Amino acid sequence: MPKFVVQGGRPLKGTVRPNGNKNAALPMLAATLLTEEEVILENVPRIKDVLTLLQLLEVLGAETEWVGDNEVRVKAADIGHTQLDAGQTAKIRASILLAGPMLARTGGMQLPPPGGDVIGRRRVDTHFLALQKLGARFEHDAEGFHVRAPEGGRLIGSDMFLDEPSVTGTENAVMAAALAKGTTRIRNAAAEPHVQDLCHMLVGMGAKIDGIGSGTLVIEGADRLGGGRFRITSDHIEIGSFIGLAAVTRSELTISDAAVEHLDSTLIGFERLGIRPEIRGKDLYISADQEMRVHMDMGGHIPKIDDGPWPAFPADLTSIALVTATQCEGTILVHEKMFESRMFFADKLVSMGARLVLCDPHRVLVMGASRLHGGIVESPDIRAGMALLIAALASDGESHIYNTGQIERGYERIDERLRALGADIQKADSRN
Repeated sequence: MPKFVVQGGRPLKGTVRPNGNKNAALPMLAATLLTEEEVILENVPRIKDVLTLLQLLEVLGAETEWVGDNEVRVKAADIGHTQLDAGQTAKIRASILLAGPMLARTGGMQLPPPGGDVIGRRRVDTHFLALQKLGARFEHDAEGFHVRAPEGGRLIGSDMFLDEPSVTGTENAVMAAALAKGTTRIRNAAAEPHVQDLCHMLVGMGAKIDGIGSGTLVIEGADRLGGGRFRITSDHIEIGSFIGLAAVTRSELTISDAAVEHLDSTLIGFERLGIRPEIRGKDLYISADQEMRVHMDMGGHIPKIDDGPWPAFPADLTSIALVTATQCEGTILVHEKMFESRMFFADKLVSMGARLVLCDPHRVLVMGASRLHGGIVESPDIRAGMALLIAALASDGESHIYNTGQIERGYERIDERLRALGADIQKADSRN
């Protein structure tokens, strides 16, 4: 298995283009199962999670082909299988996204438990409660999940209130409702940029969806959906990662095609750390002379960066905010509300010299600025792995980062792209 060897302490410079949104690419690929016609997706990140989902589509009978560096063609004309094995689904959390489209297209499937990052309990109840509202029959046993369409074979539109604004739960419900009979109204729906991308794709395929970008979605079910060509929006999580990278390495970076319309809460979070990127048209410019000082709340109270459902600060950026805060003067609380294990990588930052206290599974108190030094660490998940890579680039000396496959699940060719900006990062055999 490879590792990253990083020589830190060097400022970077240049322009970086974010990849397409990973969390949009996965449901949009799943949505290709809703039609027999050809679908072409542009700006698809060529990362491990995407490659794994393409393999699952092929197992189900779809044809998939890379027709460009970041362009994929899928044609699901003949879906011959409705069952996946546990070894296949354990590789990726997004395997759960196959339930909705397969239920609508073929009448059901058997799905073993999904895999994914170990960042805490990741319940799937919302998915199946929503599908049951559409008339699906659902069973759960040791082998996984079994979903079947109602008598008559077609899902029926329904009014539903999701028990939590689950992103993938919303996506599964929307995909299933797109081919259901009648009208479906989904309240307490997720509204993240990737949910919006999926909804716009379904509209392009012939679905009727009102309320895109809000907490209430109204879907008029269609008898059939067609194919088409669709482009995935730039990944706002990768953009936030590059903002943190530029700040802690004191670098001058331009992030092109930065999906600035989705960055309001992200920019507010970084502003609390004294980091103010400049919007230049569709691009984002980060100067090398950021203030890097925590802005106290009124009355001198300690501020916090906390996540929440969209449009609040994204949960996937709390790891990046944490490492960035270690390089800012002052004290701030980082509160990750959603997953009880995401902040456990904080001890790895402590081993590199960070001054922080893990208060409980959800909260970290950071006292900066700390002088970081190189270390030997292992990436526990995608976002913590990127945070550790950012820390290594800001540190004095050499760092070795193991389990790089976790980082590469979410960031395409990250070592090559960082070298293009002047970073000293090499991929090496972890046995050396």
